[in-house]
Amino acid sequence: MSGGVDSSVAAVLLKDQGYDLIGVFMKFWSPLRGSSLITTDKETDLRGYNRCCSPEAEVRARKVAKILDIPFYVFNFEKEFKKRVVDYFIKEYKEGRTPNPCVVCNKEIKFGFLLEKALKLDADFVATGHYALKREITNHKSQITNYKLFKGKDNKKDQSYFLWQLNQKQLKHILFPVGNYIKDKVRALAKKFKLPVSNIPESQEICFIQDNINDFLRRYIKTIPGRILNIDGKEVGQHQGLPFYTIGQRKGIKLSGGPYYVIDKDFKKNNLIVANFLDNKNLYKKSLIAKNVSWVAGKEPKFPIKIYTQIRYRHKPVLSTIAKKLKNGTIEVVFNQPQRAITPGQSVVFYKNHELLGGGVILS
Repeated sequence: MSGGVDSSVAAVLLKDQGYDLIGVFMKFWSPLRGSSLITTDKETDLRGYNRCCSPEAEVRARKVAKILDIPFYVFNFEKEFKKRVVDYFIKEYKEGRTPNPCVVCNKEIKFGFLLEKALKLDADFVATGHYALKREITNHKSQITNYKLFKGKDNKKDQSYFLWQLNQKQLKHILFPVGNYIKDKVRALAKKFKLPVSNIPESQEICFIQDNINDFLRRYIKTIPGRILNIDGKEVGQHQGLPFYTIGQRKGIKLSGGPYYVIDKDFKKNNLIVANFLDNKNLYKKSLIAKNVSWVAGKEPKFPIKIYTQIRYRHKPVLSTIAKKLKNGTIEVVFNQPQRAITPGQSVVFYKNHELLGGGVILS
């Protein structure tokens, strides 16, 4: 229970279905509580609470638990969150990639440490406010049950993209109560049950970053300014440090005669490669290589396979082909139509219609 509308309504729905509930609020790392790690002169301005677990959020979660008359506990995962999510985030940016911290948080924290702790406390399931759907498929001959993941009913809020690393063992013990609802209905239910969360605004930002990503990164990464080159190799300006830029970025390049788009980063020579709006066809690529590939079913499908591929959150899945598994465990995804701004570090996720089959991390 994060103190938000989705997890609060999830609790209401489960109680209405007869489940015996325990409310859990998780405390994650934030710059305020981890202030000893801050090294710049902007300490005072940048400190703040993690949006997912602010004192105000905890108060709201406690109120909802009291209304539902269920036990309420606070689990402190600050140390684990810092090590598994924040350190990963910083390392990826330092090495020139653009990571998905929410994907890692789901795998390592919410459905990792939290699930492990819940099972030790003899709970049967961990339920969250994610907009996704889980279905059980039982083979009546073998009596083996497999678990499948699908997109949530609300296309605008679907969060299955962030769940591609979940496996069969985890899915057995996970519930997504709001997956079959649209957001407006969830807010209406919160109002109906008089929960103090119905009008809580949503944030699409990274929970442990209060200002902006570049200000956060400056505190942990030593960066070296360098040259900005156009596609002809001509120097057109100076960048502030390669970790501050991502493929496809337009804002913040600060060059006249634009707009300009980032199309590549040359870490060996510390050069940022850009193209102006007339040359942005250079942002489109026909294929990608993915690593750390994981399949929800626990085994990879037979290759070659035609599949719908999503290269970032909010990106519309497009038809593509995975021909085979490469020698080093990576896979190559070839698109029917070239895709814009394929970004190393981002998750690439695979669908068959609305079913989430698996995913990987974009390597190149």
